[in-house]
Amino acid sequence: APPRGGKAEDCVRGAGHCKWFNVRMGFGFLAMTSREGCPVDPPLDVFVHQSKLHMEGFRSLREGEPVEFTFQKSSKGLESLWVTGPGGGPCLGNERRPKGKSVAHKRKQKGDRCYNCGGLDHHAKECTLPPLPKKCHYCQSVSHMVAHCPLRASTPPTVTQGRLSTRQHASTSSQTLSSHTPEASSTQDTSPLSKSSSSSEDRPQKPASARRRKTS
Repeated sequence: APPRGGKAEDCVRGAGHCKWFNVRMGFGFLAMTSREGCPVDPPLDVFVHQSKLHMEGFRSLREGEPVEFTFQKSSKGLESLWVTGPGGGPCLGNERRPKGKSVAHKRKQKGDRCYNCGGLDHHAKECTLPPLPKKCHYCQSVSHMVAHCPLRASTPPTVTQGRLSTRQHASTSSQTLSSHTPEASSTQDTSPLSKSSSSSEDRPQKPASARRRKTS
């Protein structure tokens, strides 16, 4: 039975064909060539949504497919209320279906892989191969794990080397700065006051008799 929508006096019968229909979005337009049995020239566009189609399963329309329908006028234009094939039968529909990404394609995009064999099209729990021996993730060898890989130990990452060189540079800089600190300079060089005091101490003292003569 056609769905309820609009008053009976507002519904108008029309006939025509599918002008175009977007299978993925689920809507399109009908080209109405007759209205209440009277020809319409030029054809009028009537909006159609997949929920208004009389058919089983996936609902869609093929371009050029003949249809009969009821419609009404709204603020947006002419909108179909119920769409059938000729004589009230089900619509034929379009053989096309919305293209969805396969599971394997989604896994490849995400970078998932089987931890057992390394395949990209399945997970480890779906792997048909027997459990394989564990191997080093760095060189793919089965004789050792990545923690004991000789190749990884002989070629440390560049970042680690950079960090080490940075630390060495920092320690060298700290040593250079420490040699220019006030404490270091005070221990190495004497102040002017200390020089004057030391120079006064180095001068020969006059005899006491000479000092007495001046005072007298």
